[in-house]
Amino acid sequence: MRTVTVVGASLAGLYAARELRAQGFDGRLVIVGDEPHQPYDRPPLSKDFLTGRADEDQIALTDAEESTALDAEWLLGTRALALDARARTVVLDDGRTLLSDGVVIATGASARRLPGHTPVGVHTLRTLDDARALRAQLTRGARRVVVIGGGFIGAETAAACVGLGHHVTVVEAAPLPLLPQLGAEMAAMCAALHRRGGAELITGTGVAAVRGTVAVTGVELSDGRVLDADVVVVGIGAVPNTAWLTDSTLALRDGVLCDDGCVTDLPQVVAVGDVARVGGSRAEHWTSATEQPRVAVANLLAGQTVRTARSLPYFWSDQYGSRIQFAGRRQDGDTVRVTEGELTDGAPGEDGFLAVYERDGRTTAVLSVDRPRPFMRLRRELGRAQSDLGDLGDQARPAVLQGGPAAL
Repeated sequence: MRTVTVVGASLAGLYAARELRAQGFDGRLVIVGDEPHQPYDRPPLSKDFLTGRADEDQIALTDAEESTALDAEWLLGTRALALDARARTVVLDDGRTLLSDGVVIATGASARRLPGHTPVGVHTLRTLDDARALRAQLTRGARRVVVIGGGFIGAETAAACVGLGHHVTVVEAAPLPLLPQLGAEMAAMCAALHRRGGAELITGTGVAAVRGTVAVTGVELSDGRVLDADVVVVGIGAVPNTAWLTDSTLALRDGVLCDDGCVTDLPQVVAVGDVARVGGSRAEHWTSATEQPRVAVANLLAGQTVRTARSLPYFWSDQYGSRIQFAGRRQDGDTVRVTEGELTDGAPGEDGFLAVYERDGRTTAVLSVDRPRPFMRLRRELGRAQSDLGDLGDQARPAVLQGGPAAL
């Protein structure tokens, strides 16, 4: 293998480039990124970067020294338009084509947007440029902030805006924020965090329209109410960046379909991070973006799946001065039990709490608020239990995806 192209200068893309060099690839390495920036860490965008406690240098994931050591060609501000499997090329928007023996797809996901007219003052928060624009407006005298969506981005942005002194209203269409992730009882805890933190929370109601001809003036809810707003932040999920692959032979369904080793149905193409649907699921989490590349690169260099990715799902979120951590695979019907600390009026006590989810006498997931040490212990135990139950060995070859024997 003489040339590998990493499409996506993202966290997952950078980790893939590092793994390629660490695992002995000494050929031509090209990294294509549609943003003009070197890779940066996204989680702080809705936290410390938004509030001004972190600057761009502090969220950078690499520096000039490492970039030199990687010995990569960085094509930043350049978008991939197509993957031509027959010609073994990645087609770029500047007219160039990259002949590649292997491709790592790490194009991530884009923020989902509201349909219709978007007046000035309506923001998403997914990229560094998004965060720059939102931070600038929040410091120019805006006072009334409406956050549409009570998921992680919405909740973290709301907490940051409250901390900056703004009047914040969070609108969540579901009965409770983070209901699919945490279940009803613990989602109610997140609702209590909003109330205790100083944000107004409206649930069970959707958004009918954003008002404003040039600049945003308000948000009209589906029940007829209108919320005045100087700034609106839309946090209603993300869409995997797969449009450039539409005419390729890759299987696409809410992401790039991969086997358990991040390998697509083209043996010399792997996918990692937010864009990858690995073993039937797509995880938009920092840990997936950092753990999948090691496995994906090993399989890419081997030309077949020799290793599988079986990491335990894990995420964290900082809201109103509390750190929420979750690990495992919760399902509807699991029972949840607080094992340390307590909930007071539905909100975490002063010292936080630890809770476990259980099914058929077995722990399936663990949740903590401000209890990092016991949480990490239980997370490790869950990880070991998962390995004991599901370890098929790194040499096991998962079922081949449909799509034929085509190779890039």
